[in-house]
Amino acid sequence: MKKFVSILLIMCSSLVMSAQQRSLTDSIHYRAEMQATLSDGDHTPLWLNANKYGLSSLKTANGYLRGSIERPLSADDNRKWGIGYGADIAVAAGFTSTVIVQQAYVEGRWLKGTLTVGAKEYPMELKNQELSTGSQTLGINARPVPQVRLALPEYWTIPGTNNWLALKGHIAYGKSTDAGWQKDFVAPQNRYTEGTLYHSKAGYLKIGPGNFTAELGLEMACQFGGTSHLFENGVETVYVNDEGLKSFKNAFIPGGTDATDGNFKNVEGNQLGSWVARFSYDQPTWNLAVYADQFFEDNSMMFHVNKSGDKFFWYDFKDWLLGAELQLKANAWLNDIVVEYLYTKYQGGPVYHDQTSHVGYQISGRDNYYNHHLYTGWQHWGQVMGNPLYVSPLYNADGHIEVEHNRFVAWHLGFSGSPLQQLHYRVLASWQKSYGSYYYLPTCPMENVSCMAEADYTLKAGWSIKGAVAADFGKLRGDNFGFQLSIVKKGLIK
Repeated sequence: MKKFVSILLIMCSSLVMSAQQRSLTDSIHYRAEMQATLSDGDHTPLWLNANKYGLSSLKTANGYLRGSIERPLSADDNRKWGIGYGADIAVAAGFTSTVIVQQAYVEGRWLKGTLTVGAKEYPMELKNQELSTGSQTLGINARPVPQVRLALPEYWTIPGTNNWLALKGHIAYGKSTDAGWQKDFVAPQNRYTEGTLYHSKAGYLKIGPGNFTAELGLEMACQFGGTSHLFENGVETVYVNDEGLKSFKNAFIPGGTDATDGNFKNVEGNQLGSWVARFSYDQPTWNLAVYADQFFEDNSMMFHVNKSGDKFFWYDFKDWLLGAELQLKANAWLNDIVVEYLYTKYQGGPVYHDQTSHVGYQISGRDNYYNHHLYTGWQHWGQVMGNPLYVSPLYNADGHIEVEHNRFVAWHLGFSGSPLQQLHYRVLASWQKSYGSYYYLPTCPMENVSCMAEADYTLKAGWSIKGAVAADFGKLRGDNFGFQLSIVKKGLIK
């Protein structure tokens, strides 16, 4: 891993050297922000905390001072080569750490391809960034993982298709930074991991150059390597997981086996992903899109079929995030509306059974979304790295790092508008009914309603002020009411 990163750093250095005839200190943007959040109840309300790339807190009183500089790749749009970099640091109170390096990266571009080294916030694909509940695999709810990322970030038209087919995607390897937080948060004799490696990849195909377009994609991720600390009957067992080239291959093409599998082999690491799609119809005054995000943890829900012995087991198409978005281009007061439905109760069914001499069939159920027997699940610094309606481990008062509520039904509404040139607002409202998980069963289902109203007003000379009020009602997250205020100054360093 270290040699691989060193080679890529040398490549980035060569990109910088190739740009010596241009200035790398032009087009530098700065941003300074002060934010404070005050709440009454058990936690900060959901939508004051979620989908902020992990720069948020559940504590009822929290805040930060944040400063960043960035030279975007777009500064070199008129050149074949491009150089970008950024640094984004916050000093926080009431957070999981006091000094937070939110972003620190350098990146290079040649033609359409980019290479990025470091921690950077990446937006979701095929969903509205401010109105959606979030992607189920590659979301915007947790702190960025430092990584090496090779990407085709914008659609590239395939030659010879008359603009009918275009591709984009990425491949990335990185390493989690939350080992210290895990050891501080976890209760005695509860599992945690150190030095977990990270892999993600995604590919998207766009069809149609006209009013109707279809976008189809596959997003996949894996946690592997590192050191796992497991406890059974009070006895700790430490597993040093493979970090060789073979483990990197098994993360990219699922294969291998975990150290804890014994006679019942599974693929190495915590493998997960989503099939995603978006269909859009565009008109001069409006645009209507419908989209889907189907999550999976193994082959049973990835392909919906599993062969065991001489039998095939078929799995239902039940677990989905389904959404619709209507953009009203000529209506300033209400210009974007999103409605989403999320169902995650099925998870391949309630039965899991490995093939034995007595029952000669393997049945893949009880997928336990976002959790894993060897790793602490699809989370970083206590926040799930996917959709925040899966209740993040930060909510767990018992010191367990796992997602205890991953079987639920939810409805969500979001809308926004800009009634004045300087004023933008958004409103979010979600209803959720949780059935716990197949391994954590509450006495009865737990419901929750979460809502938020936010307004952002732009002042002169790069100043802006944003205020939000939000609330939670119900047993799942408790009864919470809060207010959040942000003051931002941004501009161009001349």
